[in-house]
Amino acid sequence: MASSTSYKYFTVEFPAKHQYVAHVEINRPEKMNAFFETMWLEMGQIFNKLSEDSSIRAIVLSGAGDKAFTAGLDVSTASQGLLAEGTAVDPARKALRLRRHIAEFQDCITALERCEKPVIVALHGYSLGLAIDISSAADIRLCSRDVKFAVKEVDIGLAADIGTLTRLPKIVGSFGWVKDVAMTARVFGAEEALRVGFVNSVHDSRAETISAALSLAALLATKSPVAVQGTKEILNYSRDHSVQEGLRYTGVWNSASVQTKDVTAALMSGIQKRKPTFEKL
Repeated sequence: MASSTSYKYFTVEFPAKHQYVAHVEINRPEKMNAFFETMWLEMGQIFNKLSEDSSIRAIVLSGAGDKAFTAGLDVSTASQGLLAEGTAVDPARKALRLRRHIAEFQDCITALERCEKPVIVALHGYSLGLAIDISSAADIRLCSRDVKFAVKEVDIGLAADIGTLTRLPKIVGSFGWVKDVAMTARVFGAEEALRVGFVNSVHDSRAETISAALSLAALLATKSPVAVQGTKEILNYSRDHSVQEGLRYTGVWNSASVQTKDVTAALMSGIQKRKPTFEKL
């Protein structure tokens, strides 16, 4: 496995001291890691590839540079795309193209949630708009004390449409708070994010946040990959279904996965007082 892989707007590293962990970094710091179409397509491809990589068991996502995880959508670039089409275009046909465009964008962000491996996001600095969409699709969120969050879409005349309005209420469990930040676009910080349950922990700097995320990923990578994958799948399914549906799905899923050799390996390591080792997926 290579120590790093370079994409045009992302870097993917495989830290030597953290076996089975991938570190994905948004790499457009000169533009505060602001996204445009090529970037979100690339991100979707990366997470789809890592999802199927049997050498990877946990993933960390961070942003390059000191200023921002991502400042969100690169509005100047986006305004030159489909949104710039004139009134001469038939409205129904323009709407159809926009729906396809939005669905493709949504799918690239959903790649984090769909990924078979747990995804930990390390947020710092400006984490605006699309940063909330991305981190809401991740499994675990850590941030630095200097983070500045905002659901910025109303400030550019849009309702957030890439996942925030769907996922964020289910993460924090407070529609009132979500409506507050989503309709005002106000900035909120690390302590408020921790208080409402949006982030799991707060760290003193970007470097410490990434280090904590990598350590957590390394811990996850020591667990049975079959069990971790199943846990993520069942939790995400149960979030969107009734208790009875979740129980039935768990039964169907585990009727296959409990046949894994990982169960025996884990039980025997407990008896023998040693750390278990698990095969690749």
